Amino acid sequence: MKQLVLTIIGKDRPGLVEEISSTLLSHHGNWLTSNLSHLAGQFAGIVQVEIAEEHLQEIQDALKTLAGLEIKIELGELEAAPDTPETLNLVITGNDRPGIVQELASVIRHKGANITHLNSRKQSAPNWGVPIFSAFATVTLPTGMHKDNVIDALESITSDLIVDIESD
Repeated sequence: MKQLVLTIIGKDRPGLVEEISSTLLSHHGNWLTSNLSHLAGQFAGIVQVEIAEEHLQEIQDALKTLAGLEIKIELGELEAAPDTPETLNLVITGNDRPGIVQELASVIRHKGANITHLNSRKQSAPNWGVPIFSAFATVTLPTGMHKDNVIDALESITSDLIVDIESD
């Protein structure tokens, strides 16, 4: 079996996910994991698909026929399961400002950790007088690192940043 990672973008419309999933199914693909979003009228998604090697070209050709979508297809790697690294689910809140995502990503990278999932948004906060940044991030820690090292480093970016751990 092969793993494909599809990156999909295009104007959003009703039935789009059904159209993509039907195409995958009718060409022997198995939808494994996805992260789909509607952003500013656009559909943006990433989908992991499993397919037998003999159907690889068939599914690639079928995906290219989907109207109004830009689809990039990458061959994924089969994930090895020897050492399962520790992951943290972080809820991050603070005053919004340009560069906040870059600051967070830089601190996490410098600690040797890796962001494997990130959802963020800017919210209006009339009582505070400034917009609020909030994010949910899944971070994989390097072997031997204690979670407090990453949390302390993130909270040291600025005094208004709050980092909480969400349990699974």
